[in-house]
Amino acid sequence: MNKRTQDTRDHLLATGAAIMLGKGFAAVGLTEILSTAGVPKGSFYHYFESKEGYGVALLQRYFDDYLAEVDRLLANREFNGRAKLDAYFDAWQPHGEEGELATSRCLAVKLSGEVCDLSADMRTTLQRGMAQAVERLAAFILIGRADGSVPQGGDAGQLAAALYQLWLGAALASKVQHSTQPYAAARLATAALLDPRSN
Repeated sequence: MNKRTQDTRDHLLATGAAIMLGKGFAAVGLTEILSTAGVPKGSFYHYFESKEGYGVALLQRYFDDYLAEVDRLLANREFNGRAKLDAYFDAWQPHGEEGELATSRCLAVKLSGEVCDLSADMRTTLQRGMAQAVERLAAFILIGRADGSVPQGGDAGQLAAALYQLWLGAALASKVQHSTQPYAAARLATAALLDPRSN
């Protein structure tokens, strides 16, 4: 794939991601994506084999970018393990006005409930990306246990999965309620899971 083709493909993915964060996957047609991106109609299949294939590429691009950010936090030598965890969970929380909660900033949160029944390939991409996120979260926990900022405990992978699912649920509940309260509850539950002795 030459650079011009790759650039156009990336532009279509970025454009579609921005639209789908507001509308979801099924409600967005190819014509809207192409028109917004300024790409000629009829050229979509030059870049993607189908809308489903586009969705897979969209999610893969999202997770590549997301995991790269998490890896930068993982490599940060200024933070101990607990500080890395706090920074990770801070990034889940909205930082704008209350009304902005209607639009998720996370493509995985936005599409997970919708596309899993529509596309096995998109579901697999989501599953793989989320599993990779949980692996990073487990690494934060192990770093914290090694430096003493997180108490010793059970299996780090299981704890990481529970925390990820907790925050995924908080993000979905926040959208339903148009409130930051689910994030506050997730914070309290996270502290209890990381250090049950403090309860």
